[in-house]
Amino acid sequence: MPRPRKKRRRGELRKVPRSTATLEEFDRCSCPEGLVTRRQLRERGLSPGGHGPVAVLRCKSCAYRPDRSCNHPTRAWLYDVNLARPKRTPTLAQEWALDRAMAARSTCPECRRRYYFCLPLRTQGRCDPCARGYEPSPGTYFASTAPVTHRLAA
Repeated sequence: MPRPRKKRRRGELRKVPRSTATLEEFDRCSCPEGLVTRRQLRERGLSPGGHGPVAVLRCKSCAYRPDRSCNHPTRAWLYDVNLARPKRTPTLAQEWALDRAMAARSTCPECRRRYYFCLPLRTQGRCDPCARGYEPSPGTYFASTAPVTHRLAA
């Protein structure tokens, strides 16, 4: 007869002791100067540049347990600003490709209007005004009836 498995509660996390083999961990207010989170890198116009995280920013609840490692989902990875690179800007050809892909998702095949949002083409096959038979409001689609040649977002 097989042994019954020991069930863990859903929100329960494993208690992992802190060691020197893992990444260095910092509490919220004790983070050194050259380390920032991914969001802070993005605000500065930088990206990690292929480098992995250097340290871990511990969550608020783990500040009371200095002997345990933080493995909560609210922890953050810290990256070195000196290793970060500027964010890449897309080329004009990449922007054109993205614009064509978005045009395919937001253009109704029946009325040929290009909307400001993606249409349910996979399920409905057309826009809601064509499917239900009403006139769309002018603020939901591009007013031009000419074929779309260049409407890049950037």
